[in-house]
Amino acid sequence: MENMEPVVSAKRIVKVYDGVTVLKGVDLDIFPGEVHALIGENGAGKSTLVKVISGVTPATDGEVFLDGKKVVFRSPHAAREAGIALIHQEPLTFPDLNVTENIYIGHTRGGKKATINWNEKYKQTKEILEMLDLKMDPRQLVRDMTIADQQMLEIAAALSQNARVIIMDEPTAALSQGEVENLFRVIRKLVSQGKALVYIGHRLNEIMEITDRVTVLRDGEQTGDCMTKEVTENDLVNMMVGREMSELIVKEKVPIGEVLLETKGLTYPGKYYDVSITVRRGEIVGMAGLVGAGRSEVGQAVFGLVPALSGQIFLNGKEVSIKKVKDAMDLGIAMVPEDRARTGLILPMTIRKNMTFADLSHLTNRGFMDTKKEDELVKEYIEYLSIKLSSPDKAVKELSGGNQQKVVLAKWLMTTPDLLILDEPTRGIDVGAKAEVYTLISELAKQGKAILMISSEMNEILQLSDRAYVMCEGHVTAELAREDLSDVAIMTAASSKREKGGVAV
Repeated sequence: MENMEPVVSAKRIVKVYDGVTVLKGVDLDIFPGEVHALIGENGAGKSTLVKVISGVTPATDGEVFLDGKKVVFRSPHAAREAGIALIHQEPLTFPDLNVTENIYIGHTRGGKKATINWNEKYKQTKEILEMLDLKMDPRQLVRDMTIADQQMLEIAAALSQNARVIIMDEPTAALSQGEVENLFRVIRKLVSQGKALVYIGHRLNEIMEITDRVTVLRDGEQTGDCMTKEVTENDLVNMMVGREMSELIVKEKVPIGEVLLETKGLTYPGKYYDVSITVRRGEIVGMAGLVGAGRSEVGQAVFGLVPALSGQIFLNGKEVSIKKVKDAMDLGIAMVPEDRARTGLILPMTIRKNMTFADLSHLTNRGFMDTKKEDELVKEYIEYLSIKLSSPDKAVKELSGGNQQKVVLAKWLMTTPDLLILDEPTRGIDVGAKAEVYTLISELAKQGKAILMISSEMNEILQLSDRAYVMCEGHVTAELAREDLSDVAIMTAASSKREKGGVAV
């Protein structure tokens, strides 16, 4: 940054784990008043680099400078004392303590005092929360808070220790769109106060929106360091994987079969109205629209999660009644949910159990698990989906986001569905894993599966869909053939209220 010195500089950082070099001489300069993105595929070295900077792990070689002076942090506590805070993807909070206790745990006493003045701590907490415009009660128990609020709590804790550099590792992975917008508001406020932010993320649209500078890693090497405004998403993808975004999404042309799914007039007042769509065998039908348009809710109705209050669903031309998920599964319908961590996986359970959870009836005999059959099926899908893991008996939470998503896909593919509803199929996974998911979706269509793909990723809709519906405020406002698909057509329909009788609804 011109006429300004970095608050932190990492120079020629090398890190070797068990003989494997995961960082190969990487540089990173972090400036005050800037949001600096650190991006790359899983395994590129992003998390390792920030762990070195924040004192979690020592570098094998290289140096870290703070305000121009060489430093060696022996622990995260030492880095925090120096003003560098690392906020993990999963907040490290204590659920049975309140907001104030979480903020000041580990640094409650000051000077030579032997006791804690909690009234003073509650007052200080209130001041920090007000500075961030956070509506939290300093005495609220953390176990009652959302993941988003717990992240805000960690930011507040960092500020209580006068952090000058705040490193966020995939902060939006488990957040809703509204929560993301609130996080961005807080980030901008921190930057306006001169704080330095490092932002690790996979969602390129968020990178383009919130960051000032981008450093790109690929296989432990630095392949890019540039101002965000000077590059495009395609440029970043190329730096990460060596290919353009358009090269990653390959849509095979396959024969389109008979109509498998048809809905007529599906309605749930307040969520969606008069939704009539069709999906054919071998067809990928995109469903686009802004957040809150009702797309996910329609998918959930077809899958029996939250049935419509009126309207009809037809499968293979016959009307069916879907009142619960089992009804849908019995009819050959599967759904990969938008939030894999909350509704797609049981994170503490093993990869194996998560994969077979939806297909137990075919893996049991008189109430006993056929472990041989289970092993064969799990191995088959691990190979088919190229799931990277050390053992299927490890907890699924230990996998990367992309591999977790593949486990969710495996779980539902094991049920051999005819109709597959994919809600945000590549949310929160890296570019390489996205390419693999795109190939899989195309392959499933080639097998004759009918696919309803709900996505906020414009490239997914444009390049994968044979046809697409666009929703706005609960209504289908456009049906676009592949040759008519464009970002302009989609965004126009996504922001156009449907009119009935000349009155906007």
